Formats: sequence, C-alpha cells, structure tokens
Amino acid sequence: MAANRALDPLSKRGVEEWVKEDVVIPGVEEIPLQQLYRAMDFLLENEAELQKQVYYSVANLLNLEVDILYFDTTSTYFEIEDEDGDGGLRRRGHSKDHRPDLPQAVIGLAVTRDGIPVRCWVWPGNTADISVVEQVKKDLIGWKLGRVITVLDRGFNSEDNLRYLQRAGGHYIAGEKLRSGKENTAQALKRAGRYQTVRDNLEVKEIVVGNGEARQRYILVRNPEEAARDKARREKIIKELEEQLPLIKTHAKAVCELMAHPVYRRYLKLDSRSLPKIDRAKIREEEKLDGKYLLRTSDDTLSAEDVALGYKQLLLVEDAFRTLKSRLELRPVYHRLEDRIRAHVLLCWLALLLIRIGENRTGQTWCSLRATLQRMHLGEFSGAAGQVRQRTETTPAQERIFKALAVKEPPRLFSINPAGKQNA
Repeated sequence: MAANRALDPLSKRGVEEWVKEDVVIPGVEEIPLQQLYRAMDFLLENEAELQKQVYYSVANLLNLEVDILYFDTTSTYFEIEDEDGDGGLRRRGHSKDHRPDLPQAVIGLAVTRDGIPVRCWVWPGNTADISVVEQVKKDLIGWKLGRVITVLDRGFNSEDNLRYLQRAGGHYIAGEKLRSGKENTAQALKRAGRYQTVRDNLEVKEIVVGNGEARQRYILVRNPEEAARDKARREKIIKELEEQLPLIKTHAKAVCELMAHPVYRRYLKLDSRSLPKIDRAKIREEEKLDGKYLLRTSDDTLSAEDVALGYKQLLLVEDAFRTLKSRLELRPVYHRLEDRIRAHVLLCWLALLLIRIGENRTGQTWCSLRATLQRMHLGEFSGAAGQVRQRTETTPAQERIFKALAVKEPPRLFSINPAGKQNA
C-alpha cells in the first residue's frame, strides 16, 4: 500500500486490483481487500515502535545528524458535511486547504535537515497549532536524538512552548510575528545596526533585547528580492484602492465591506465623514517591513547566518506537505473510522519516506526515478516446450539507481514452466 501510494495512488480496493493486474511482487499474486484492511490495523497497532525503528534505520542508512528538526502542521479534509462529535478526528477548524466548509484532521510532520520525515502525528481538525508542541517534544524524547534544535513557524510561538523546548538541553529557532504588538518585538525592529549579507541572497542583523533571564536573542532577516515583490504587491493594491474609493459615496454597506476586506483594510482609515481613505502613514510603516522576517533563538552558539538559513529550510516541511497532498493524494480522505484515517496517514508518511530516501540517495527527482524504473517489464513467453517469465534487461540508468540505493536487481528469470510440469 505504501509503494502504491508512491507509484500510482489508488483506493484500497484499487490496490487489490493493482497487485493482481499491474505490478509484479514475487510470491504474491493477489491480496484480498480484507487483508489490506487487516494490514492497516497492524500498522496502527505498532505505530509508535514502527516510527522509532524506521527512524533508527534511516539514521544509520543516511548517517543523519539530527541536530536540527523542523516541525509544522497542515490539514486534510473529508468529503462529508457533518463533523464528528467531541473526541472525534473529523472536526471543523482553521483550514490550510482553504476548505472551511468541510470537516478536517490536522497532520504534523517532523522533518530532518535533509528533508527526511521521521515522525507524523494526527489530531482532531479543531486542534490549534500552539497546543501540540508539548506532545511533539515528549514523543521525540525517547528517541535519544541528543542536542536538538527545533525550528518552528510563527503559529507555534508561545512563551510556554519555547520554554518547554529548552528542557533537557534543547533549543529552538522560532519565527516571530512582525505585527505581534509585543514590546520586545517592537524593540528588535527599531534597533539600529548594519545588515550582513550571507548566502541565499539574505541580509541578517543580530539584535539582543533585555538582560539576564529576560535576555532574548533575535535575528532580523531581509530578502531584497522579496522586498521588491512586497513593494510591487502593495503598489498594485494602492492603485486598486485609488480607483475604487471615488466610486464609494455614503453607502454604508459598501463602506463596511471595504473596511472589512482582508487585504484592503490594512491601508485604510476613516475620515471625518466616516468614509474610507488611504492611510499614508500606515503605508510608510509597511514599507519598513518589506522583505523582512524576525527570528528568535535560544542557542547562542549558532551564528546569525546559521539561524537564518536554518529557518529558511523550514520550506522542507512545506515541500513534504505538498508532496503528501499532490503526488501521494492524501486528500480528500474517504475513510470513516478513526483508525482507518490514522492508518491512511501513516501509509502516506511511509510513501513520503520512500520518496525522500530515493531522491537523497540518487540525486534525482522521484518523477525521474519512477519513469526510469517503470520501463522495466516482465514478459511471458509460451511455446510447445512450456512457459518462461523473464524481465527486460537492466538499462545503465536503472543499474545506477539500484547501485545508489543498495538494492538488488530483480531476477532475470521469474519462472520456467516446462510443458506438462508444475511451476518451477
């Protein structure tokens, strides 16, 4: 089922036909649907030990140094109207799929600096990001990962979470909301100082706010290319407002709609007649934030460059979620029972693990690997003397893949069946 999810995502009933008609698994001619469901039950029963053993196997295989661990969440929806009751998985919440009309589940992934997903979680759809950090930390403690720096996006940044991550010698790199209203954040943004240019077209500036136990270390990061994009987007919005505002008279509904608009309202204020007008002071304030993001870290041994580049790699988790949802077709989920839903997510995680290891070991994309290997076929040749099942010859490209993955080639001869005799 994990291989099918990586190669040709189908329903569990579709997997039954896929095994029987489309692929060759030595010793397995068919797998009845009920056996697939029982395998999902077995997978879920052994979830914790499975993920632990998979991690240790992958760590030895790839010689991973898990000193930086990236964590983020996403959501996946269900094609149903009614959500589950209290305690159920399928609940409405903040939809990262832009489907607030449908019940969902929240999925968490922990990913290494090499993009290897080492652990996954499933929570009810109304779970808030900020509430899951403690469980994630507890679940990973038993893996004896040593010195771990957890990288988190802004949605997980609470003082309690950050303190918890520092237990047992752990550290964090966390994004800060530029418009959070926090006093320390405001001080960090106002602090003067020169930027230092580092790799990946980033400019960084280190800022320390407070003393003693109240001391907090910030890294202000600026991306010139992103700053240009922010400026262009804002100028487009202002131009649209300048065209719309003269058309709005005293119509209360139109005024309310414009002031409540998720994009336009940031640049508007009401004049003495309670009509919207462009807030030029707000525009000047926004210009100061173009292309910038603020990071906070508890680790003084990391350079400002390492902090900035480490946080930038949080994109690895976003890429993993894109793979889950598109290539592996995680969503929509049609399973109804909670155990089936959890097992389905585990299968997608295993498939993602397979893909990432293949890509890392070979230096090729999964699409390229799959296309190359799928050119290997099994032929059946029949004659008066009997039947032979033999695969095509290994191409140089296929041989390089097998070698990089340390995987043995399939046998050239699968079976020889002389006429009038049993299978050999």
